Amino acid sequence: MFALVLFAVFFAIALAGVPLMFALLATTVGMIWVKGLGHPFETIFLSFIGGVEPFILIAVPLFIFAGEILSQGGVGKRIVAFAHALLGFLPGGLGVVTIASCLMFGGVSGSAIADTAAIGSLVIPAMVRQGYSRAFAAALLAVAGTLALLMPLSIPFLVYAFISGVSMRQLSMAGVIPGLVAAFGLALVAMWYGRKTGCDNGQDRASLAQIWAATRAAGPALLMPVIIVGGIWSGFFTPTESAAVAVVYGIAVSILLYHDISLRDLPRLLVNAFMTSATVMLVIGATGALAWLITVEQVAVQLAEWMQVVATQPWMFLLMVNVALLALGIFIEPLPALLLTAPLFLPLAQAFHIDLVHLGVVMTANLAIALYTPPVGGTLFVAAKLADAGIGAITKQLVPLLVAAIVVLLVITYVPSMTTVVPRLLL
Repeated sequence: MFALVLFAVFFAIALAGVPLMFALLATTVGMIWVKGLGHPFETIFLSFIGGVEPFILIAVPLFIFAGEILSQGGVGKRIVAFAHALLGFLPGGLGVVTIASCLMFGGVSGSAIADTAAIGSLVIPAMVRQGYSRAFAAALLAVAGTLALLMPLSIPFLVYAFISGVSMRQLSMAGVIPGLVAAFGLALVAMWYGRKTGCDNGQDRASLAQIWAATRAAGPALLMPVIIVGGIWSGFFTPTESAAVAVVYGIAVSILLYHDISLRDLPRLLVNAFMTSATVMLVIGATGALAWLITVEQVAVQLAEWMQVVATQPWMFLLMVNVALLALGIFIEPLPALLLTAPLFLPLAQAFHIDLVHLGVVMTANLAIALYTPPVGGTLFVAAKLADAGIGAITKQLVPLLVAAIVVLLVITYVPSMTTVVPRLLL
């Protein structure tokens, strides 16, 4: 009963338009006060500080800064040129290029918002000139931008590894195959749209010389995830240290090699990254306070007892996880939703003998959908702004893409070897 009241109060406050951090804190304080639980309010402050204190979270602002550098530098346009040389001949070629570019840039930035902004500014004008509707172009970009969350440098993976205690080495590679499968599913929709509307039947194949020139230009950028993931797997540096390596490598590529930004741009990019990081860390701290209340009031135990009555098989538990996260993602961004739900689902997953790395990929793939579903979708609003399209029109065009995403999510959920085969081979 307490769990039901707790979540009802939280959703009521959040849906009233209260900023997420204040909604989390108001729920925590309000439940203690109204229920007369007797917990000292000083504990909320300590839980807030404790939520943002772990050393591993230093990687979050560093990865955000690296994403700012790469999105403002020339990395995005070289990746788009490389993808166009390889895939532009396909029907719906520009759509497929958009998806491939988001996948590759996501492997560099680890941020869906940075991915959408960097690639969208380059591909949206070209797609509109080709004859794509602005609404479909924005919908495709909003969905493709979330592929970054399944790539090795994914920020949600880093946060989940911190919460669950699983190895970031394994988790960093567990999303590669699911990411490729998700990209393939979206590519099929793009090819179908190109043929159905006749707006993009493909262009002439690029020559070997053109492919080589595009590969050489994009090569230094594409090497970044190889270097960072290789360093993590070899034990040369930790996941936290890899974020610092990403910043240094991003500066070297963007300033010294491509010359698309200068040293004078770094303070501005640093401020932008600081503002984004501050927002993220405040939400993490507020989620930590609510998570403390959930723990001391044994909400997880109550949910476990209820879940054991309703879900008697692992597949039923995973289905309920997906349904719950899809509903939660409509109202909450992926990171706070992950911080809120992972502590509840982890003990239940262990009771059902579900691999925690697999659960992390399933949760991340599920919550990625929240980024392009109204009313709070982050990549949805970025894409809408870049394409100058209305949210209502984009939402209609999202339907086939959302169907493809949910089908891929179910495949990822019920074919666990997709997430475990690469880490096992490398280990």
